[in-house]
Amino acid sequence: MRISTQTFYAQSMAAMSSQQSSLSQVQAKLASSSQMVSPSDDPVGAANALTVSQAMSLNGQYAASNTQATQSLSMESNALQSISTLLISVKSLVIEAGDGALSDADRGSIAIQLQSDYTQLQGLGNSQDGNGQYLFAGFVSGNAPFTQRANGSMSYNGDQGQRMMQVSASQQISASDAGGTVFQSVQRGAGYVTSAASGNSGSAAFGQTAMANASDPNYGQDFVVSFTGGNYSVATTTAPNTLIASGTYTAGTPISFGGVTLSVTGTPANGDSLNVTTAKNAGTDMFGAISDIITALQQPVSNGTPAALAQLQNALTTGNVKITNALNNVTTVNASAGSRLNELSTLSTAGTTSSLAYQTTLSNLQDVDYASTIAQFYQAQTALQASQQVFVKMQGISLMNYVQGR
Repeated sequence: MRISTQTFYAQSMAAMSSQQSSLSQVQAKLASSSQMVSPSDDPVGAANALTVSQAMSLNGQYAASNTQATQSLSMESNALQSISTLLISVKSLVIEAGDGALSDADRGSIAIQLQSDYTQLQGLGNSQDGNGQYLFAGFVSGNAPFTQRANGSMSYNGDQGQRMMQVSASQQISASDAGGTVFQSVQRGAGYVTSAASGNSGSAAFGQTAMANASDPNYGQDFVVSFTGGNYSVATTTAPNTLIASGTYTAGTPISFGGVTLSVTGTPANGDSLNVTTAKNAGTDMFGAISDIITALQQPVSNGTPAALAQLQNALTTGNVKITNALNNVTTVNASAGSRLNELSTLSTAGTTSSLAYQTTLSNLQDVDYASTIAQFYQAQTALQASQQVFVKMQGISLMNYVQGR
């Protein structure tokens, strides 16, 4: 069989082309630092690398959400701590105002301090995050949640929404608490708040209402304690206004009804009454509680009647209980925010660990093994040079060389 010179040339060219292609692939791997220049280099590895890359991208998005939620909750927690400190100051002023030795001017000075706390509390309620969004506005975070009406009362303009952040594949965390939850709520176990009816003319003054028996069938209802002719009667305030207790009034002797006890001193006038209401029905707005205390302190009573002194004392007692309930509620909300911050910290640590694992896996799939690839480079380079030398030798082969040699 004869092999033509053209065939030799074609075979040599094919060999050189193949070696050049191999060398180019190795050079591309070294230049890109990747062992998969194109998916065809390792289809299975390329598919796995795509899956890992997508997981890394999602993990990065969760990390960004985690950072944003942590920032928002940290700022909220700081604001809640400031609110708690302010409410403690208010409680201290209320207790101070109850000192019978104080003059009207002294109580007026305390009212001025409370008014300053009231304004400061509004500022804390309108706290913003680093993006100009109001922390306690719910979903209406672009507008100030607390504004003062013309009559001095406070209006809440937000809603009860909680901004949820997706911080992992299966978990969302609230990055905020609505103003209604913080400033206008009480905890479930807040108990009762007692207040005197506005038309009372006697000198009866009450203490705090204590729980005696939560299993009493009437516990949890609202009551009214009425005084007539030296006697008292207690009835529920919801229809049909059931009478549940009655007896002879004795100053200082606790009155028991509906699972609670109430201590009353002084002398009530005929027709005087006390409202004993569950905390959630007694008015849960801390702004309103402070405002009522300020109003009471601004009334002159130094030379007034025993009834005026009793009204002041009752107003301070009611206000103190409401502020205590508000403080407990803020403390609970802050504890919840702290718990969520701890959870975010744990998720952040787990996310960092996952990110490192993804990076390691992706590196194993994609990154070039320099020692092995450089060896392949020199091997392909040597093979190409050998093919080129064979081709040069092939160019010297001719039948005329043999004829001339003879």
